[in-house]
Amino acid sequence: MLHEMVVSGITIDQTSNAPIVILKAVHGDQALPIWIGILEATAIATELESVRLSRPMTHDLFKSFLDTLKISISKVEVCDLRDNTFYAQIYFSSNNQSYNIDARPSDAIALALRSSCPIFVDDRVLEKSGQLDREPEALDKSKKGMKYKEYLEKLSPDDFGKYRM
Repeated sequence: MLHEMVVSGITIDQTSNAPIVILKAVHGDQALPIWIGILEATAIATELESVRLSRPMTHDLFKSFLDTLKISISKVEVCDLRDNTFYAQIYFSSNNQSYNIDARPSDAIALALRSSCPIFVDDRVLEKSGQLDREPEALDKSKKGMKYKEYLEKLSPDDFGKYRM
């Protein structure tokens, strides 16, 4: 089963300083964090904030290309999670033909925002990502490592400032 999601926001992983895009279910209380690259985070954030740049970024260029060829994106789907890597599909149509292509979720989400199309997440992805939520285990068993574990366990959504979930 697919769950329709919306982009709730972008936050930063305090440990790795990597951006995380947060998807939240339209109906229900599921949330899905996906670690992404800084360029993709910028592409998503500029669209979320309706920032228009003087020159097109890659996702803007790709969307213009699709519009010029009269290709429409109908939906994007985060369809799998394997070996800590998320997978997505972009569904589009042209000349009464339907197609889908493999994509990184961050690119699919950036294009979905620009196309105003829905974002879906497969049940299996939510189940697999839930397995990642088990009790955190510090790899670094030193005093310093245990201190970081304790810090992470105490984090709340309010700790993320303007990028709240």
